[in-house]
This record gives sequence, structure tokens and C-alpha cells, in this order.
Amino acid sequence: MSDTPETPRTNFIRQIIAADLASGRHDRIATRFPPEPNGYLHIGHAKSIVLNFGLAQDFRGTCNLRFDDTNPHKENVEFVDSIKADVRWLGYDWGDRLFFASDYFERLYGFAIELIEKGLAYVCDLSAEETRAYRGTLTEPGRDSPYRNRSIEENLSLFARMRAGEFPDGSRTLRARIDMASPNINLRDPVLYRIKHGVVHHQTGTAWCLYPTYDYTHPISDALEGITHSLCTLEFEDHRPLYDWCVDNVSVPCKPRQIEFSRLNLEYTVMSKRRLTELVAERHVSGWDDPRMPTIAGLRRRGYTPAAIRDFCERVGVTKSDNLVEMALLESAIRDDLDATAPRRMAVLHPLKVVISNYPPGRTESIEARNHPKDGARGVRSIPFGPEIYIDRSDFAEAPPKGFKRLVPGGEVRLRNAYVIRCEEVIKGADGKILEIRASADLETLGRDPQGRKVRGVIHWVSAGHALRAEVRLYDRLFRVPVPGAGGADFRNDINPDSLRVVTDAMLEPALGRAGTGDRFQFEREGYFVIDPDSTPGHPVFNLTVGLRDTWGKGLQ
Repeated sequence: MSDTPETPRTNFIRQIIAADLASGRHDRIATRFPPEPNGYLHIGHAKSIVLNFGLAQDFRGTCNLRFDDTNPHKENVEFVDSIKADVRWLGYDWGDRLFFASDYFERLYGFAIELIEKGLAYVCDLSAEETRAYRGTLTEPGRDSPYRNRSIEENLSLFARMRAGEFPDGSRTLRARIDMASPNINLRDPVLYRIKHGVVHHQTGTAWCLYPTYDYTHPISDALEGITHSLCTLEFEDHRPLYDWCVDNVSVPCKPRQIEFSRLNLEYTVMSKRRLTELVAERHVSGWDDPRMPTIAGLRRRGYTPAAIRDFCERVGVTKSDNLVEMALLESAIRDDLDATAPRRMAVLHPLKVVISNYPPGRTESIEARNHPKDGARGVRSIPFGPEIYIDRSDFAEAPPKGFKRLVPGGEVRLRNAYVIRCEEVIKGADGKILEIRASADLETLGRDPQGRKVRGVIHWVSAGHALRAEVRLYDRLFRVPVPGAGGADFRNDINPDSLRVVTDAMLEPALGRAGTGDRFQFEREGYFVIDPDSTPGHPVFNLTVGLRDTWGKGLQ
């Protein structure tokens, strides 16, 4: 495969799959995306979704959506539904291949009995603390459990009684019998089953009080589904020997190959589900879909598009090396997408009234403007113009700094798509604050430049008599530093106190009143915005998706 825009960039996983197909090792590939339903998906999961579903599409294989739901204490249907919605929104379809690890609970129990009968698993009475102590360290081998040499018959009996609910939580576990002296701690007789009473599983209800661990369930689920390439992030590399041990020692129909790749680490955010859960629970954000969150739901609400996220994942690439990805790369992907697709509109976020003294009182005219400057096929719209308009306060300065190319006393600017105006007078209140500008318009300059005069610049505007008042939420990065909590510090201390600023009296051109939730626009000279679900009739709410350029640390002008 080539690295053209029409085909994904190659990477080492693609090369492995291509070689496996060429050699006849597989006649088709089967991948899976296996989230745990204990939280909302984030941008790191998007990389895995794009990789797994993308490989299946490109190599004409299949990709399953499977929920590895082995921990009922933290899992629920809300997370299941949100994950399905996110995968679909990103543009992928699992067809009839939706699975839950809990679908295999009975078979997993049977495989555990098979391990016991082979002398490869035993019931252990050590507590969790004792199990950790017996496990050893990275430099010291573990010690055998006193219960490691129980007979097969006793283990079978105890395991059946564990399932029947005879023992309290934490009193017994089923452990694999591998090697307590292994240099890989994951092979030091890992726990395969633990007892959990009093919980209701979102799929199986109260049918079980005995739950398999993730490390035992995951490889066997892959094997039962006929997965050929089990793709996971690098933190599971040390777990691969246990993955292989599980599928090698029970009677599963195939032996998937686990391949690890680097996880996505993104600047100015956190990717730990635990930390994201804390942000939500402690109300540092408004919820899992807060537009400052790196969740797919949050990015969607902020105005990101599926195409931009897929493009970002392609740009990041797939490697074996951990690295920190610049937030600017993600922001560049959405800018590139919205630059090509978002209609243009005018919006004044910090309005300053301008009264055009020589414009006929009571007159309104319609000015034609293109919906997209680079795409004439998108047509034009009519913008009302009258004797009173709003411009942005930042577009006027009484004492302009060097290089200022907007409106100044006695200076001229062009109103975008409209006339050249000159500032004639500045009206102030008793407190010295500017209340309005009095200006004159050259009524011969609609659609053409004035002859022999220098116009300082072009600014946007809206008609005061037709403006749509709106709430605009200006979002910035949730954290002040690239790596929140670096060096073991509390990541909460790095939260950016200015990550959200709310403008309640923005003035927008009236065409925006016909837009619906999720519609995206470029507010000319401001940035890209999306209509938020909080909008109500007469009270539109817009979220800043991204500025026209990197304004981090500078604020949106």
C-alpha cells in the first residue's frame, strides 16, 4: 500500500498483516475493538478504533465490537450505549458482530475446569494482601502459595462451591499454576477468578457471583471469536506471555497473535479513565461530554468531525515508540477539515455599536455574500445592512499600537462585503468607557475599492437592527501545562482556570438563527464554532471548536 491521500499510511502492523496474508497463514483477517464499559471513550481509544476497523476495511476482513465486561462494580449500560454511539459516529459499523465477554462466562468457567483438571490452576485461600506479598518483586522471586499443591479433586470441589456462592468475597480465588520464579511477574500464578457478591451485572444480572479476570477473559474471548490479530497498546506487552499461555492451554479454536503499539499521549490533557472519572465526579467539568474533555463525546460536542479525528489518527501513525503528541496536531486536523467544509458567517463576540450618520434612516438593504470563499458551488446568502451596526471592540483603538490595521479616529476600514466607513466621533460614558462610534460611509464603495485612498483593513460586522443575540462559550485547553501532574504532583493543580469563558451578548448575523444543533460554521476572523445542544428557541448557544490559528496563551481576539 502506498502513502497517498487515498490510502492510509503504512506501518509495521499493516506490514505484518500483509505478510501473513501473502504467506497463507490467514486467508482473511479478523480484528476487534474491545473496550471495557467503565467510562466514556477518549481520543486514545479513537486511535484504536481507527486502527482496528480501518485494517478490517482495507484488508477486507472483519472487526468485532466486544465489551470486555468482567468488572460489574464499574460497568453499566450508559457506558455501553455511549461506546456504541461513538464508534458509529466515527464512521464504523460492526454489523452483526457485537459481543460481550459475559456472553462467554459459561464457556470460560468450563475452560477454568479444564485448567484445573490439567493441574494448571488451583483454588487459593490467600487474601489479596497476602497474594501480593507472596508475589515477590521485580528483583526477588515469588513464593509458592501454601495451597498451590491442592489435589485436582479438592480444587474442582472448591471451585464449584465458589460458583455456588458458599464463600465470602476475598476469601478464595482461582489462580493459574505457572511459575512463581518467573522474571515476568504476570506469570507468577495470576488470579483467574475472584468472588464478587451483591452486584448486578448489566448483562447477566445476578446469575454469577464468580467473575473471571480481564487477563484470563480477554485472550480466550479473542480465540472464541476467531480473531487473527489482537492489537493492543504497549502496556500489555508484558502480559503477552500470559495471553499466549491462556490460549495455548485450553481447547479454543484458534491462536490469535497479540501485537502491541504505542498508545496515544496528548499534550494538555489526561488519558487515564480514573482521572477522567475524577474530573467528572469532582465537577471540574460539566460531564463526560464537556467540550474540554478528550472524550469522543466531548470532542463531538465541541464541534470536531469524524473525518478530522480519523485524519488525526492517520497523522499520528502507528509505532512501537511512546511519544507525546502535540495538541496543535489535533487542532490542525480540525482546522483543515472545517476550512474546507464550514460555511462562513459573521458574528461579533464583543459588540461595539457604530452609527453611520450619512446612511438613510430606516433604510435596510440586502448585501450578498458568498457562503464559502473557496467554493462557489455553496452559493450566496443575503445579509441585512442598516444605519446601525455592531463591530468587535477589539477592532477599534483610540491609541492604536504599531501595526494596528483596523478602525481608529479619523481612519477608514472596509466592512466585509459592504462599505468603507470612516470614524468621525467617539461617544463615551461618564466612566470613560466607549459607548458607540459615529461614522460615515462612502456609499459608492459597495463592491469596489475607493479611489486614491488607503483603507487600513477589513473588519466584520452585523446589522444592529437584525442581529441575533447568542451565548458563545469560548473553550481553551483544560490544563495549563503539557503534562498535567508531572513528577507525581496532583494533576488537578494544573487545571487551567480560564479554560471556559462565556460571552452572553454576542451578536450574530440573522442567518444563523436557522441553524440546528451540531451545525458548524466559521465565524469570519474569529474561528470555528458549533451549535451546542443547550440551545433553545430564541437562545442559541455556540461552542468554540478551534481558532483560526493557534491562540493558546493569547486568548481569542
